[in-house]
Amino acid sequence: MSVRYPVAPHEVELVAVRAQGAGGQNVNKVSSAIHLRFDIHASSLPEVIKMRLLALSDRRVSSEGVVVIKSQEYRTQEQNRAAALARLDELIDSVSVTRKARVPTRPTRASKMRRLEGKARQGEVKAGRRRVTG
Repeated sequence: MSVRYPVAPHEVELVAVRAQGAGGQNVNKVSSAIHLRFDIHASSLPEVIKMRLLALSDRRVSSEGVVVIKSQEYRTQEQNRAAALARLDELIDSVSVTRKARVPTRPTRASKMRRLEGKARQGEVKAGRRRVTG
């Protein structure tokens, strides 16, 4: 069961930067990549979700509790902005899933019998390997 926790726009800091890699002269002039910064501590998310986000061993979450996502896969700033926000939502959704508690089951009588028969058979094999006396 997963509950959606939307992020308020004022909690996200978006900065346009120049993209890395090949792209010709245009890449040197246009700031189409997006740096997204999201402070977990200052957000309006529930405390449980904040704790799960902070406990993640994800390199996008800094030691100060700030999520940093860089999006530069698209040529336009708008597409990169949408991609960065989608990745933030995906990260929050991944920790908002509550897993069902495991209910321990008991072994059946047949499985107990199979286990004991196997143990007895193995004991006979080992007994047959012993030194013969008498």
